[in-house]
Formats: sequence, C-alpha cells, structure tokens
Amino acid sequence: MYSTWRKELIPDVLNLLLGVGLFISPWLLGFSGERTPSWNAWGSGIAIAALALAALTAFAEWEEWIALAVGVWVTLSPWLMQFSNSAAATPVHVIAGTVVALIAAIRIWYTHSGHPQVTA
Repeated sequence: MYSTWRKELIPDVLNLLLGVGLFISPWLLGFSGERTPSWNAWGSGIAIAALALAALTAFAEWEEWIALAVGVWVTLSPWLMQFSNSAAATPVHVIAGTVVALIAAIRIWYTHSGHPQVTA
C-alpha cells in the first residue's frame, strides 16, 4: 500500500517542481527584464504549483483537466503572447508546458481506462 501511495505522488511532485521552476526561470535564465514572458512564467508557475498542491492533498479529475489546459497554454504562449523570439523564455515555456500537459493527459487517461490506482 505504501509503495502504491508513493507512486501516486510522483506526477504531482513533478508538477510542483515544474511550477516552481517555471516561476523562478525568469531570474535563473535572465529574462526577468522581458515583461511578457516573465509575467507569463510567474502566473503560469503559480497556477501549476497550486494545482499540484491541490492534487497532492486529494486527487480530483478536474485538477488534471485544468493542469492540461494550463500546460497547453504554457506550451503555446510564446507564440500566442508573441515572445517566441526570446531564446531563454521560449524553450523553458515549451518544455515545462509540454511535460505538465503530458502528465495531466496520462492521468486523465488512466482515470478513464479504469486504472486501479488512480481515482477521481
């Protein structure tokens, strides 16, 4: 039972780390002077981390659907918000967003495929 519970935490902990990483990326990667990508990283990072914390507390399918939407947003935001020319901001947004969306999609799929260890 303990190992099952522990495995369930891995995606949420990973999303928490991705959210925190996205939040601090403007300072770490030097694009904090660029207003649009910085604010997008800060807001999206907070949203991802908050969803991960909520999922760590109690898994609910709606959290995964919102995480999927936020992940897709973060992935596409360099082009939608027109900062794709930022060599530092674009890769971090695309990578973080893709991983968050992928984790959420897999968890949603597991929930609907009757996987015994993921429940809504």
